[in-house]
Amino acid sequence: MNVIRRKKAAQPISPQPPVYDLKRMSLLIALGWLGTNLGIAVADLPLRFLLKDDLHLTPQSISAFFALGAFTNYIKPIAGLLTDSIPLFGTRRRHYLVLSLLGSGLLWLLLSIVPRTYYSLLSTYAVLYMTIVFTSTTLGGVMVEVGTLYGAAGRLTAQRIGMFRLASLAGGPIGGALASSPFAIAMCAAAALHLVLIPLYLRGLREAPASVPARRVWPEARAQWGVLIRSKTLLSAAGMICLVAVAPGFGTPLLFHQTDNLHFTKQFIGNLVLVSAGSGLIGAYVYHALCRNLRLRVLLTGSIIVHAAGTVFFLGYHSHASALGITAITGITGTLATLPIYDLAARATPRGSEALGYAVMMSVWNLTNAVSDWCGSYLYGRFHLTFLSLVWLNAGTTALALLAVPFLPVALILGRDGPADPE
Repeated sequence: MNVIRRKKAAQPISPQPPVYDLKRMSLLIALGWLGTNLGIAVADLPLRFLLKDDLHLTPQSISAFFALGAFTNYIKPIAGLLTDSIPLFGTRRRHYLVLSLLGSGLLWLLLSIVPRTYYSLLSTYAVLYMTIVFTSTTLGGVMVEVGTLYGAAGRLTAQRIGMFRLASLAGGPIGGALASSPFAIAMCAAAALHLVLIPLYLRGLREAPASVPARRVWPEARAQWGVLIRSKTLLSAAGMICLVAVAPGFGTPLLFHQTDNLHFTKQFIGNLVLVSAGSGLIGAYVYHALCRNLRLRVLLTGSIIVHAAGTVFFLGYHSHASALGITAITGITGTLATLPIYDLAARATPRGSEALGYAVMMSVWNLTNAVSDWCGSYLYGRFHLTFLSLVWLNAGTTALALLAVPFLPVALILGRDGPADPE
């Protein structure tokens, strides 16, 4: 009863969004995911090659740079707590989005002019990532609200990954080309792709006014946090996400394998991102259809099997031709493996705490992936574990997550996406 009373107390500052047209809101959300992720994709390879070729960092140092620089990814719940509980200029989402997009644009520009030293780049990137986290968390809250309102969590999750893949489709080749150009050009492009979204949300994201007396801000925030930590579905989903992502990764070692062993050019590596994104769009389209016909238990089980099987293909990664083929295959399998995890996160989020609950899930995912990549890079660089050994290790440990699926709450794993009327 105490939990119920707390949830009711939080409702005045967490009103249900207006009944929007689902297609219009889907488009608004999709453009946000596309623009922000395209900016990040364009900047990714130039920044990685700056660290590798100009600063001559080791695999574990590069992995540590991104793990430390993106540390706010692991405390996303703070951003979720703020946007769920504390209105900004009278809105819950709109002004958080606008200000975080403005901050991202300015900080991408700043990254292009700071001294080319490890710590100056790292500190700037860390502050930049705070604004990226606020954008992602707030937009995730909008997505979960709309998905809950219309019974479209799975479809909007598929759309989200589709936009990620579409951003990589263009951003990979562009980033590969810009990696050989002055670093400032890529940073300016990333900044522009964030700044151009500001007018979109100022005009398109209309919300009912939201306010809360100053004396109630922290009590309401604590009440929402209490609801979350008592949510068995949320905690179970977080544990499942951790198990799937905990396998030692080989993302950064793959970059060194591509350049040092296979002698791929920067442009070819960028083109591989395009291939992966294109095939990933196919995977997102397939999941969009599957989530309405299959229960989440089936989708999760299948995703773990697909993830482990897709990883094994990297054992044949020996040439330009094999890289193209394997990248195309794993683009599909990787998307099909990831989507049920994001779907699980959206469905496990308590109503009224959309941004906070989703942030908890994504923090677990991001932290586990960062630790995974660092562990793989450490084994690769310090103990000289071969790339092929990392592939086997990743596939085997991923498959172990199958043992946890039967222990997830029935309310989660028996659900499926479907039509729903706005409440």
